[in-house]
Amino acid sequence: MKRCYPWLICVVAMLMLAISNGMTMTGITAFDPSLLDEFGWSRGQLKFRDMFNLLLAAALSPFVGALIDRIGVRTLALFGSVLLAVLYAAYSQVHSIAHVYLIHVGFAAVVVSSGLSVAVILVSQWFHTRRGTALGIALVGSSLGGMLVPRVIVALLPEHGWRGSFLLMAVIPMALFFVCLLLVRRPSKTLRPWGEGQTSDDNRPGVCSSLPDLSYRQALRTRTFWALALVAVTTFWGIMSLSAHLILHMKDLGFSGKQAADGMFLLFGLGMVGKLLFGFLADVTTPKKVFVSNVVLMSVGTLIIALQKPGLLWTGLVVMGLGWGGLYAILQLQIVEAFGLSAAGKILGTISLMDATSAGLGIWLTAVMFDHFGNYRVAFIVIAVLVLIGLLASLLVRDERRRAFMASAGEATSDVAVPRSMA
Repeated sequence: MKRCYPWLICVVAMLMLAISNGMTMTGITAFDPSLLDEFGWSRGQLKFRDMFNLLLAAALSPFVGALIDRIGVRTLALFGSVLLAVLYAAYSQVHSIAHVYLIHVGFAAVVVSSGLSVAVILVSQWFHTRRGTALGIALVGSSLGGMLVPRVIVALLPEHGWRGSFLLMAVIPMALFFVCLLLVRRPSKTLRPWGEGQTSDDNRPGVCSSLPDLSYRQALRTRTFWALALVAVTTFWGIMSLSAHLILHMKDLGFSGKQAADGMFLLFGLGMVGKLLFGFLADVTTPKKVFVSNVVLMSVGTLIIALQKPGLLWTGLVVMGLGWGGLYAILQLQIVEAFGLSAAGKILGTISLMDATSAGLGIWLTAVMFDHFGNYRVAFIVIAVLVLIGLLASLLVRDERRRAFMASAGEATSDVAVPRSMA
């Protein structure tokens, strides 16, 4: 049990992401047709809630990153799961768009307290080696939520209606609360991280846990930080805008509600495969090669989807899902490996501030463009262009810890050489 405990933590982190992401951002879109039919809101009005949610989450992210570094992930995870249950119960009672916006203020707190940054730090604490595989497993949760939550909601809606379905769904985060209460903890003398004392993952090039970490200020001065931030900003705009509008888009194209849920299942199902596959590949080759390959796949997928051809939609979702799934895992790995764990909470929080802002604006502006043009063509072309920009930025990523170490070693050698030459 002690030997396998780090892998159990991966499963807990996976469940945390599946529930927090699935119930606040991706899966909840299955309620959109019901809400639009009952209240008659425009898509821009409804999707403003997602922008509001993500912008507030973005504003909170740097502070939560600091909290992770100070109080740990357990308290935050417990808080987030209880809050999510309360908010879903409140959603069943909404009667105006203002009520929806208020609930999504709370969703922002859920996203940052039991979402990506918390899961990444939790898993990274428990793995000194095999971190790529471990993060790949944990980050499957975001895809799992996108796959399963819409299907559960679509199954509940005919019999219980959207109000009753919200109440029933509130049980899920309460179950997560008890799982976190029992299992989430820090490594200790009796429960040790995987690979403790080893310096590398199977001698994989480019990885060395013995290299010194960079401080937050040092990270901000590197080109890799800003390249990773630009990749996150452009790709998060793309995937979040697509997933938030996919069910509505597929119904516009003539697909049934069940087929639209199947589209979400396919997108996030392939994302889950991508996380596992590319997380494993990152442990046997250099992460940057895998990283760039993921953005290439996303670029191809967005171009196919932008063609607006119903027959090609499934192919686009497969390619997009694979690329996004791998990128989602490897982006976090690149951040941890480029800068280390010492300031990981602040670094992840800052990048989350940027990508959440971009994702929120993307979801809302995609809805505004639909309201203006009557279809998603222009919005999806914008997504494709942005992901191509992210592809160019991915080529600029490099190993900043190794560069800093080599630079300091060079300076030390130079300092020693001067007295010798003088002698």
